[in-house]
Amino acid sequence: MLSLSSVNIVQITLWVLISFSLLTWTIIFFKAWTIWTINRGNRAYAATFWAASDLNSAASLEQESSALGRIAGVGFHALRDVRNNTLTILELSGDIQSILERSLRQQISKERKVLEQGLSLLASIGSTSPFVGLFGTVWGIMHALQSIGAAKSASLDIVAGPIGEALITTAIGIAAAIPAVLAYNFFLQRIKSSEAELEYFATDFFNLAVKAGLKANSGE
Repeated sequence: MLSLSSVNIVQITLWVLISFSLLTWTIIFFKAWTIWTINRGNRAYAATFWAASDLNSAASLEQESSALGRIAGVGFHALRDVRNNTLTILELSGDIQSILERSLRQQISKERKVLEQGLSLLASIGSTSPFVGLFGTVWGIMHALQSIGAAKSASLDIVAGPIGEALITTAIGIAAAIPAVLAYNFFLQRIKSSEAELEYFATDFFNLAVKAGLKANSGE
């Protein structure tokens, strides 16, 4: 009964590692598609935004299909709210700037969460898969030692099967961990680059909005 349990545990470990590998590749394809789609939308919106004649024209652009568009949309919404509740921008320029900056920061945080989805799971798989495989290996070796003790013999036909099965768990654990770690590092760098692009755009938008508000209130 103990021997059967040992075999079952090794097999369960193998299936867990195979599931980790399938999950890793699913996340890799999903993240690659997500980041490519986000970057394409950002490039398209940035091109149309900077081609607009002024902020009023830019405010009429479609904003929900890209991260940069959503950031700009939040900024335009904050500006409209402030203008509807104050007489002039110059009187409350400090307050307006704080509201606008806070709105942009909050939206950047939301976009960052979308970009980072799945990274923690990749990191967990990459760090735990080798240990799961090692657990299966140790358990398989224990099973092999029990077989040797029961048979009172250490012949190859007795130990080869359990030990071979045990070593396979280590190999699959490493095979599951390597893509997860490489993908995590790759996507982390791409996400940092995308986040920097969002930060740059938000800063430019903030500066443009402040300048436009000041000009409007000085009569230019």
